[in-house]
Amino acid sequence: MGRWEPESRRRLEEAALALYGERGFENTTVAEIAERAGLTERTFFRHFTDKREVLFWGAGALQEMFVSAVAAAPESATPLEAVGGALAAAGALLQQRGDYARQRQGIISACSELQERELIKLASLAAALAGALRQRGVKDPAAGLTAEIAVAIFKTAFDRWVAEGNQMDLPGLMRESLEELKVLAGG
Repeated sequence: MGRWEPESRRRLEEAALALYGERGFENTTVAEIAERAGLTERTFFRHFTDKREVLFWGAGALQEMFVSAVAAAPESATPLEAVGGALAAAGALLQQRGDYARQRQGIISACSELQERELIKLASLAAALAGALRQRGVKDPAAGLTAEIAVAIFKTAFDRWVAEGNQMDLPGLMRESLEELKVLAGG
């Protein structure tokens, strides 16, 4: 193999997802992923710290997008409107990778270790959103509550989106979930 391998990260990700789907996450090794991708284990570890990171490497970018969208919301926006804009931005981005998201979620749902990691990711997202809201001058407990609500809306809409037979797009499901919350809250 040459020193430079084009699209190594993508190849490793595709190989890992295929193997996780065929054998399960627990029964797949880094060596097998690298071999399936036609790369070395060393190349794998240049891109990912471990085999879980194949599924979670984009969490930081998603969190940053949420935080940036909250920060960019108009000053007149309520906390819920600010996170609503962030949800719309995240929904539009994730919509572009629907097949990957569905495959990834199926793998996570089949493994308690990965489910735990997903919950940690969501908790980190809530903490970052609460921080972004505080930067906008939102006091606690409103900042924390709004952040947790945003994560609940995100998770609810995402779970509906990846469900078999769903025909709606993720941004639409995000809007629908937000509107349902407003109805439940009486406003």
